[in-house]
Amino acid sequence: MTRTPMPTIARSRVLAGVIAALCVPGCGAGTTIDEYPCPEGGTALTYDGFGKPFLDGYCQRCHGAPLGSRKGAPTEYDFATVEEARRFRDRIFARAAVDNDSMPPGPDDPSLPERIMLGEWLACGAP
Repeated sequence: MTRTPMPTIARSRVLAGVIAALCVPGCGAGTTIDEYPCPEGGTALTYDGFGKPFLDGYCQRCHGAPLGSRKGAPTEYDFATVEEARRFRDRIFARAAVDNDSMPPGPDDPSLPERIMLGEWLACGAP
């Protein structure tokens, strides 16, 4: 996946998210999208600048693959368009954003700062 520079707003959000992720009690009880509101003033993250590269690089290798090559990814979950990403944003958040790390199933997982940016992008409606 090609790395893009992190917008200034996202940098402060990343720091706050890292702190929040480290403070979450218990295992497996990740943050929900309802607990992670869009920052005041919105986000600088966009589908073209962040969402599509993230989803293509980490999700679509299975979720967008042809039948028989999806490595267990359910056929009903495909994130090839911004509309599909918005439709499934709660599920994407629950599996891959902030401190939720059950997807993708390694070994080339997104970093915590990338997961926090994903959380921000999704919480702001996946613009």
